[in-house]
Amino acid sequence: MRLIKRFLRGLVAHLDLPLLMIVLALMAVGLLTVFSATSSAGFDKLDKQLVNMAMAGVIMLLVARTPPQTLMRFAVPLYVTGLVLLLGVALFGVVVNGSRRWLSLGIVRIQPSEIMKIAMPLMLAWYFQKNEAMLQARHFIIASIILLLPIGFVLKQPDLGTSLLIGAAGFFVIFLAGLPWKVMFGLAAAAGAALPFAWSLMHDYQQRRVMTLIDPTSDPLGAGYHIIQSTIAIGSGGSFGKGYLGGSQTHLEFIPEKHTDFIFAVFSEEWGLLGNGILLVLFTLLIGRGLMIAAGAPTLFSRLLAGAITLVFFIYAFVNMGMVSGILPVVGVPLPFISYGGTALVTLMLGIGILMSIQTHRMLVKK
Repeated sequence: MRLIKRFLRGLVAHLDLPLLMIVLALMAVGLLTVFSATSSAGFDKLDKQLVNMAMAGVIMLLVARTPPQTLMRFAVPLYVTGLVLLLGVALFGVVVNGSRRWLSLGIVRIQPSEIMKIAMPLMLAWYFQKNEAMLQARHFIIASIILLLPIGFVLKQPDLGTSLLIGAAGFFVIFLAGLPWKVMFGLAAAAGAALPFAWSLMHDYQQRRVMTLIDPTSDPLGAGYHIIQSTIAIGSGGSFGKGYLGGSQTHLEFIPEKHTDFIFAVFSEEWGLLGNGILLVLFTLLIGRGLMIAAGAPTLFSRLLAGAITLVFFIYAFVNMGMVSGILPVVGVPLPFISYGGTALVTLMLGIGILMSIQTHRMLVKK
């Protein structure tokens, strides 16, 4: 009995309660919305999402108990493993729906690009920690190369959404490490000048997404269908929504991918502007808590890692809500802790576990 009590005290000691409460609130909203989006098919998706959450929660607990110094030792092996697996995808990957994103390992298939969402900030934070005493321009150049290598592999698959998240995770580490503003302005200007060249390199489906963003009605039954139906659902929610399980666009099957990428349209139709405001408050609290943890972190590694993970949560939410609302092109980015799915949820909860590790181990050291 003492061992059980000691184990439970150890678990609680490594949980950041404010962060945990925010995440649990978001996951509760997610469960309700997933059920609403899939209620016509019974409880199957809801049951699977509960299993996904349980698995992700266990991973969060394990990572939260792991000291940041130990996490730092995994940075290089995890990054190298991710690169090798991405190379394996390029050479031997399984093609699904025209994209080569999966690698078959016999009894299971994995998506190595998901590994890079965590491996990238870990690797760059480790690199800047290692060179903290003598950071120079060349270190930022090397960091950029470390970032661009996996992005190139993921773009080749092609997977624009995942490459965006990996790129954001890496960029935030480089930015927080002290990348000069004049360099960022120069990069932005260069990116603007390279847009015509980048357009020519984009796949046909990616070009169609951009053109559909400009005028969804140009292909209302094809590429523009997602945006048109999602914006109708958001608008029909009005100020207070149609009520739980009362969304006509949702339950008449007009919204595509309604339990995954477009779940925000389901939530907006049922809860309206008021519900969206509450959801934005929850995400703001999540990001604010993460930035507080980053600000109080004791080492450069933990500050960079916590800051990057927190800002990636912002990118997840901003890109998903933006694409569902019709202000950004449609890319495969789920709404964090709300959308159905196991892989993305595990990645997100792993990030939460890292934030808790950084916060609680700092507090334990102080005590």
